[in-house]
Amino acid sequence: MQKFSEMKTCGNYVKEMRKQYGLTQEQLASKSGVGLRFLRELEADKPTLRMDKVNMVLEMFGTQLGVVPKDKEIEG
Repeated sequence: MQKFSEMKTCGNYVKEMRKQYGLTQEQLASKSGVGLRFLRELEADKPTLRMDKVNMVLEMFGTQLGVVPKDKEIEG
């Protein structure tokens, strides 16, 4: 399995973990309490998703959203 930092996106991480656990999109959506459409949009890296729902999915893999540094500097 790739390290999270190598996967680049939350959607890639969720998809990789789902496959690692042998779950279909339908199964993961059901187990995490989100809709199938939401999970598909998450795996497709839709830029506007509710963070609370993303965390519901990530919780299945013992992870959550958090603040991480970006590669570019903040302009003042």
